[in-house]
Amino acid sequence: MIKKIRNLLTVILFTFTGLGSAWAQPVKFALCYDISKAYTFITPQLIQATRDYAQLLNLKGGIEGHQIEIMAQDHGNEPQRGIECYEKMKREGAISFDFLSTPVSRAVLPRAMKESQVMIQSFVGRGDAIDGDVFKWIFPIGPTYWGQAANDIHYIKTKSNNNLKGVKVAFLYIDYPFGQEPISVLKSLAAREGFDLQLYPYPLPGNDQAAAWTQIRRANPDWIINWGFSNMHVVASREMKRNGISMDKYIAVNWTNEIDIANIGPDVAKGLKRGTNVAGGDNPLLQQIVKELYEKGKGNGDKKVLNDVYYNTGLAIYASVFEGARLAIKQYGWPITPDKMRRGLESIRNFDGNGLFAPLNVTAKDHGGGGKTRIDMWDGTKWVAQTDWFSAYDDVVMEVVKKESAEYLKQNP
Repeated sequence: MIKKIRNLLTVILFTFTGLGSAWAQPVKFALCYDISKAYTFITPQLIQATRDYAQLLNLKGGIEGHQIEIMAQDHGNEPQRGIECYEKMKREGAISFDFLSTPVSRAVLPRAMKESQVMIQSFVGRGDAIDGDVFKWIFPIGPTYWGQAANDIHYIKTKSNNNLKGVKVAFLYIDYPFGQEPISVLKSLAAREGFDLQLYPYPLPGNDQAAAWTQIRRANPDWIINWGFSNMHVVASREMKRNGISMDKYIAVNWTNEIDIANIGPDVAKGLKRGTNVAGGDNPLLQQIVKELYEKGKGNGDKKVLNDVYYNTGLAIYASVFEGARLAIKQYGWPITPDKMRRGLESIRNFDGNGLFAPLNVTAKDHGGGGKTRIDMWDGTKWVAQTDWFSAYDDVVMEVVKKESAEYLKQNP
């Protein structure tokens, strides 16, 4: 009898030891970012926001009882270093991989697909990756550059009596994969709507835009969409002033923040518009982070950046990723696997990250979740929403998506 009791106690001990070990295992997320070269204007804020959010959740018990571990490493915007980071983080047990760089994301994508690893591609990379039928393991959650560009054109249409025929739209862009991304969608929309699309590339690193702006002045477009980031907007504002072009015509890509406005000059920037993927300023999640972390001296960086849209972008990306992980563990149990993580992300429904972005509905077919953006305008002191969250020309965007994803399948059978 005593022997049976001992055996039973041993089984119970091993059972609870095993459960405790599983319960203690963290969920690991890999951020392979450019921390040293081209994207340093945004990556520190994104990493800070992600660590803050993870720390806040960990104080509340983590994700379904599992602590969150954020693993960040520099790839310097170099594809080979991005691949090396991916391989290292994979060995260390990361459940998802995020590169925040169009060229690096494109380089790693075929490998992640082949190896059935979840790759996060929010706001960067291939626009056709929203096609879940083809890109089963890639999640560009939120608006793609293609969707954002289409929404910009729709906004211009609403400001042109809902008729784009004869309207001149200049597309100014850094001559680099990031800048080139929207061109195919813009060409399709120009053919459909009859507006005059004019393309004006400028070279890296974006400081020399003089030739492009001289051409723009001569062409006298009705609207100018600029696909640049950081100081490129500052250079653009100087060239606009030099060429006598009104700021009211200017629509920037989402990578335009409060620091850019300060460098341009708040008064000079008045009238500047941007496509917005993520709401800037205060929000309920940020209020929690300030109360639980920064007011107690536990934040992961400078408090000054907390109202910056780039910080909110980090919160937005990982609000979605953490929600996908939560759904994965809740629905399919521990241990979390790449397949469970994929299905968890595909289960996200009507999720807006406490008002950070338009509600998302990610499915097995649509890995983007809806593609809604809005247009904000700088009024001299603050950003003012010019539209509600919306998604336009979905049929045109999807036509280009299917065409490009079919081409990917041909090249990667």
